[in-house]
Amino acid sequence: MHGPVSTAWLLVALCAVTGAYCLLRMRSAVEEQRRAAGGEALMGFGMAAMAVPAAVFTPPRWAWPVYAAVFGAAAVRALWTARGAPHHLHHLVGSAAMVYMAAAMAASPPAAHHVHGGTGVPVLTGALLLYFTGYVLLSGARLVPAAPGGAAGPARWGDRPELARACRLSMGIGMVAMLLTM
Repeated sequence: MHGPVSTAWLLVALCAVTGAYCLLRMRSAVEEQRRAAGGEALMGFGMAAMAVPAAVFTPPRWAWPVYAAVFGAAAVRALWTARGAPHHLHHLVGSAAMVYMAAAMAASPPAAHHVHGGTGVPVLTGALLLYFTGYVLLSGARLVPAAPGGAAGPARWGDRPELARACRLSMGIGMVAMLLTM
């Protein structure tokens, strides 16, 4: 990731914590929630690894095609899952964005990893930025409760829908930040 080192470390922390919470959500009793949490954990940890400042660690050239393959497989899985549940299309877009960023990093010369800009296709980057910005705004609006209401009882940490939404919101914000630096 390009940009200030302190910003990159904040993004690494945000994505790693989000990935860790998604692992916790995988312990849910609800199968659909477990499945979605697994993909989101992969996305969170993948984004954290990709956001590590190049000044600290520059992955070897072979790492980017591996990233593209892993997230390509995640995109195929999301496409398969979206057949029955269209809300999984967001996972498809997120995985495809990770494939795109990994491919852009693989195609860029090693010196370009340390300077801002110049990687990726501007039109595709812009389209992804529009999508994720809209997603962040919509997710943020969904976090605001419509009316005060009492919960039926204390929910387990992995089964709290507001935390799952906050997790998705933070990953969307992270994706916007990563796309802005391309």
